[in-house]
Amino acid sequence: MRYAFEFDASPAGRAVLRALGLRPDTSWVEVADGRFTARFGHWKITTPIDNVAEAHVDGPYRELRAIGVRLSLKDHGLTFGSTARRGVCIHFREPLKSATTLPFRHPNLTVTVDRPDDLVAELRAGAGLPADRTA
Repeated sequence: MRYAFEFDASPAGRAVLRALGLRPDTSWVEVADGRFTARFGHWKITTPIDNVAEAHVDGPYRELRAIGVRLSLKDHGLTFGSTARRGVCIHFREPLKSATTLPFRHPNLTVTVDRPDDLVAELRAGAGLPADRTA
């Protein structure tokens, strides 16, 4: 199933997204054929679905830290962000090869898709995780 990114950033956020070449037709998340794929303009992450260790809805975020491609210097987590409202934080069993030019492996990825609760449910089911993360 494919999920679109929500593009509801402020005018300044939309300007950042446009400058990075990010548009709805080049930015999506897909769970299909046993794989998780996130494309955000030129950046792409893909991994087998069973590499997903956890997925949960998170947010809201501060727009300055949520819009665009962001790398956490603390844990090397990656964000593909198009809104500050809500996103899905996905943790991986094995960190993923970098989607950036930096030599980091990403232990998690946050994506700001249009149906975060549905994406979490699909990721958790595909990875064999309990439906409710508190279970």
